[in-house]
Amino acid sequence: MAEPNATVTEAEAPRSRLAEAIWASLPSALSVGLSLLICLLMIAVTKGSLSLAGNAYLEMLRGGLGDWDAFSETGSWTQLTRPWGEAATKAAILTFTGLSVAVAYRAGLFNIGAQGQMTVGAITAAVLGAKMSLPPGLHAAVCVAGAAAAGGAYAVLPAVLKLRRGVHEVISTIMLNWIAVSLVENWLVVGPLRATATGVNSISGTDQILPTAVLPRLLSDSSRMHAGFPLALLAAFATWVWLFRTRLGFETRAMGQNAEAARAAGIPSARRAVQAMVLAGALAGVAGSILVQGTEMRFPATLGAPYGFDGIAIALIGETHPLGVGASALLFGILRAGGTRMQLLGVHKSFPELIQGLALLFVAGRLIWQWALTRRQKRAPAAAPPAPAAPAPPAPTAAAAGGGA
Repeated sequence: MAEPNATVTEAEAPRSRLAEAIWASLPSALSVGLSLLICLLMIAVTKGSLSLAGNAYLEMLRGGLGDWDAFSETGSWTQLTRPWGEAATKAAILTFTGLSVAVAYRAGLFNIGAQGQMTVGAITAAVLGAKMSLPPGLHAAVCVAGAAAAGGAYAVLPAVLKLRRGVHEVISTIMLNWIAVSLVENWLVVGPLRATATGVNSISGTDQILPTAVLPRLLSDSSRMHAGFPLALLAAFATWVWLFRTRLGFETRAMGQNAEAARAAGIPSARRAVQAMVLAGALAGVAGSILVQGTEMRFPATLGAPYGFDGIAIALIGETHPLGVGASALLFGILRAGGTRMQLLGVHKSFPELIQGLALLFVAGRLIWQWALTRRQKRAPAAAPPAPAAPAPPAPTAAAAGGGA
C-alpha cells in the first residue's frame, strides 16, 4: 500500500514547488500593485481627474506595449514595433544590471558598484568599437567580451579589499562608482578619447563606433530592438542554471546564507566570493556595451539614466532570482518606455521611476506583507483530516491454529 502514496507525493512535488514560488513572489507583486495604485491616485489628485489619470496609464502602456488602436486603424506595424523596441532596449540594460546585483547578493555581498562597472564596460566597448577593425559579428562580440572583462576586472578590487582588509563592499563599491564616473566622463571622454571634430562642428562624447561593432537590429529599421534583448534573456536563464543547477552555484548560495558553515563544510568561500563579484562586474559591463552598441553608438557625454543604481531596485523587486530579475526588468522597461507618452496628457514622464522607487520601498518592508499573508493563511479553514484507516484483523494465534486443525 506504500507505493501509491509515494506516487502521489512525486506527482504533487512540482505543484508544491510552483506554489512555493508563487507564494514567495507575492510580496513583490503586491508591492508593484500598491505602487501603481498610489501613483494613479497621485495623478488624479494633482490633475483633479481620475479619468485623466487612467488615460495617462493607458498612454504609458501604449508606449511600451504598442498602440493597438492606431495599428487597427492604420495597419502600420511601426505603431507596435517602435514601442516594443524602446521597451526591449531598456529592459535589456536593466536585466544585466539587475543580474549584477542579484549574483553578488546570492553570494552574501551587496554590489552597489554596478554603475561604475557599467561605465567602465561602456567606455571599453566604445574604444574597441571605434578603434578596431574586424569583420561584422566578430567585432560586436569582441566589444561585448571586452566590456565584460573590464567590468569584471573593476569588480575584483572591492572583493579583495573585503577579503584582505575587511573593507565592507558597500563602501568600496560606492566609492569606486564615483572614481569610474570621474575618470571616464570628466577626463577620458572630454580629454584623450574625445571625438574628433569635423569642420566647425564639435561632437560630444567619443568617436562613433564602426558599423561592424553595432548590435544587429532584430526588426530592421522599424524598431530599435536589437540583439541585446535576446542576449539579456539568455543571460538571465544562464545565471539561473548556474546558481541552481551547478555545484559552483550551490556553493555560492551556501556561502551567501552562512559563510561560516560553508567554510566548515569545505567550500572555498574566498574564491567563491571573488568569482561572484567578477561575474557581477562582468554583467554590469555588458550592460554598458549594450547601451553603446545598441542605442548610443558612442560613449556620450554622460550615460544619462543611472541604470546601475536602477539594477538594485530591479534585483530586489525580482527577489534576487535571475528569472524574477528578468521579469522585473521587462515590466519596468515597458513602463519606462511609455513614460514619455504620459506627457501628452500633461503628466510628467518620471512617474515610471516613481513607481519603481515606491515598489522598492514596499519590497523593503516585505516582513509586513509576509505577516499579512501568513495571518490570512491561518484564517483560512483547515482541510478536513483524512478518515482513519480501518484496523487490520488480528493475526491468528498458534492456539487458534491448533484448534482449527
